[in-house]
This record gives sequence, C-alpha cells and structure tokens, in this order.
Amino acid sequence: MSSSDATNTLPEPVKPSNFLRQIIEADLARGAHAQRRWGGSPGDAAHHAAGEPDPAKIRTRFPPEPNGYLHIGHAKSICLNFGLARDYGGVCHLRFDDTNPEKEDQEYVDSIMDAVRWLGFDWAQAGEAPGTAAPYQASDYFDFMYRAAEYLVEQGLAYVDEQTAEEMRANRGDFTRPGTNSPFRDRTPAENLERFRAMRDGQLADGAAVLRAKIDMAAANINLRDPAIYRVRHAEHHNTGNKWCIYPMYTFAHPIEDALEHITHSICTLEFEDQRPFYDWLLDQLVTGGLIAAPQPRQYEFARLNLTYVITSKRKLKHLVDNGIVQGWDDPRMPTVVGLRRRGYTPQSLQTFCERIGVTKDYSWIDYATLEGCLREDLENQAHRGMAVLDPVKLVLENWDEVMGAGHLEPCTLPALPHPPEGQEPALRHFTIGREVWIEREDFQEVPVKGYKRLFPGNKVRLKGGY
Repeated sequence: MSSSDATNTLPEPVKPSNFLRQIIEADLARGAHAQRRWGGSPGDAAHHAAGEPDPAKIRTRFPPEPNGYLHIGHAKSICLNFGLARDYGGVCHLRFDDTNPEKEDQEYVDSIMDAVRWLGFDWAQAGEAPGTAAPYQASDYFDFMYRAAEYLVEQGLAYVDEQTAEEMRANRGDFTRPGTNSPFRDRTPAENLERFRAMRDGQLADGAAVLRAKIDMAAANINLRDPAIYRVRHAEHHNTGNKWCIYPMYTFAHPIEDALEHITHSICTLEFEDQRPFYDWLLDQLVTGGLIAAPQPRQYEFARLNLTYVITSKRKLKHLVDNGIVQGWDDPRMPTVVGLRRRGYTPQSLQTFCERIGVTKDYSWIDYATLEGCLREDLENQAHRGMAVLDPVKLVLENWDEVMGAGHLEPCTLPALPHPPEGQEPALRHFTIGREVWIEREDFQEVPVKGYKRLFPGNKVRLKGGY
C-alpha cells in the first residue's frame, strides 16, 4: 500500500454502527470537507477561532448553555459528539452558548467543564494539546454576529420590529392559518439600520424591539415566519460585561458559531429539526455575502434520551434546587452528572450506557434498569467486596482458647473480587477471626424449621473465610 493510500484509509469503526457514523464515513470517503476554507474579514478574532481546517478531520461540537448543571441527557450528547470525534480522528469543540446573560453564571461554566473532563473527554483548539485549551464561547463572536446582522439589514433580509410580544405572537399565525406581516416589515434598509443601531446603543428598553429575519410569514414551517434574531437585554454578561445591551437569539448564533469553528457535523436533538431550514437559510445568505465560505456546516438530528422515572429538563431540575426540594445540584437523588457521580456512578458506566442505548431518530424510553446494569457491569471487576452484619447475634467459640490459645486472632483471607479478570492477580481481603464473632440473626435458629441448613444446636457449619 502506498503512503497516499494509507493516508486516505478510513479509521476502522470500533463501535456499533448508526446513521451518524454512516454519514461521517461516507463524507470522509468522498472528501466532502476537503475544500473547506475560511471566510470572513482578515484580522477578525473569530477568523482564527479554530485555525485552518484539516480536510481529513471531522469537527463536532458540544454547545451547552451555562444556565445549570449537566444531566444524564447531556451525558449522552457529550459521549456522542466527543466519541465520534475520537473514533474518527477528529476534534470536538466544547462551546458555551452564552447568549442569555440573565440566566447564565460562571459557576455553571466551571461545572460543565468539570463534568466533561470527569466523563473522560477533553477539547483542543488548533495547535494546542488536549487539556490546555480554553473552551469556545459564543460571546467571543458577538462582534462578528453583529456585523452579520447588519449585513442582513442592509440587504433587506432583516428588519426591526417594534410590535409588542403579544402582537407578534398573535400575528405569527398557527398551523392552520398563515402569519400576518408586521406593520414595520416594509421599512427601508436605511431605516432598519438606524433602528438596529439604536437598539445596540441602548436607546430602546428591554422588549421594545427585536430584529427579525425577513423570510416568509406564510411559510408552512412556522420557524421561517420572520424569526427573531436579536433582542434588547440590558443585562451584564459574565464574559463581556456591559459591552452589549443586545444579544443574538440562539437560533441565529448557533449556525454562525458552527461556521466560524469549521464544524463539519452539527449534531442536535430532534427538537431542532424544524430549525434546520433557518440554519441553512442563514448560512446561505452569509456565504452569498462573503462573510463565511462554502461549504457550510450541516446539521443532523437524533432522538434525545428519555429515561424512565427521571427528569431530564434543566429548568425543572433548577426548580428543585431553587426551592430547596433537594440539597443542591449534586444531591445523589438528582440525575445530574455531579449527582450521579456522588451516588457512585463511574465515567465508564455512563459511557457504556450511552453507547448501549444507541443513536436513532425515533423517540423511545430507556428503562432505568439499563443504566443501573451498566454500573454493575463496570463495578463487577473493580469494586472490592466486603461483608457487614446488619442484624447481629454474637457467636462464642467455646473451645477457641483451648485450641488456639487465649486471645489469639487467626488471620484469614477472602477474594476481594468474586470474578477477577482473567490473567489478573486476584486481590485479597484480609481479616481475623477470634473467640467471638458476629453472625446474622437469620443464620441461627434455636428450633430449626424443616429443611433449615444453617446454625442450630447440634449442627455443624462453616464460617465464610474461616473454619
């Protein structure tokens, strides 16, 4: 095999196949991302956010909002995105979608980074070793996002709407009737640009205006009925401070972030499927304007985790914390990563669980016993066993002193693991036996019932690990 043949050989899949793996393998086989090049203005900080893309690598991303602690559902997304990047020799970006300053906090940023590392994953930027890179942040791209929004305004593709929230909701229509154009929709680009800059400069109050994309108020997909892309929020941001009083909507920021970071496969849960047409529309406009370069990222959706008897809503979990119903995000009863960790779950058990439940587009429920089974499987060959007597009865060995000597304690051993891994030196648990020992009350009967085989007057028994 020539060196060039070796270079183009795909990594051997080591995990069960799924539709995402099939997409990635097909893309790598045909060099779908070989022509990816950077767009944007020279000197832009975002221009070099991810370095020059390597056409032989895929890039995925995990983009949590830092407004709470991660839960078991996020663990599935972490294992999926970081796992695909690992298995195909690519890179996964940890990116904070910090576009909502009123609900975000540095505490949540730190907790998310800790959870990703604890699960066994890390992130790297161009030229940096794993463990040394800072995560990506949507707020690092606010300047670029603002210029992109101004471009849409200048091209007549966005306008400032000053209806109330109730009026916008009523005029949006529903699944049976089209929406109604806003009375502000036909403003000229110059008028819209003036009003948008007034929003930026803090001249409008919260909720007084939004910037909307100008698409089609009669679109069958309601998400294309002139979606809001910027709103006024006079709130201090944990990263940018008070530099901005307008913030992009997630649906506007998300595709731009993917494009600036050269993401090849933007993997989301199914609730974002209806948002994909806007994702593609926005990137198409920015490619046309030369702000980003083709080919742009592609979004793919999979079914989120539904686990029986478990809440997988960050908002509802936060309600439990804020109202004192649990003792914090790391309460062992919580399905958060820190809660599961405190309860005794291991990183490998969660990785095994996320791999075992698979990746599909179909909604389904996973029984909680599956999660517990993965933990038992992981602990089987590493958790040393011990013994405890819960309902004790004292057993006195009357001839101990005569045979063994007064006060003698006999050293004994038992295997620490019932089924040690093949080829591994068995671990031993050391303890002693003396004249007095404790046994379970149910292991002795003064008057035994028929068929009773444990300790009773006149019967002989063995003490586990002893005599």
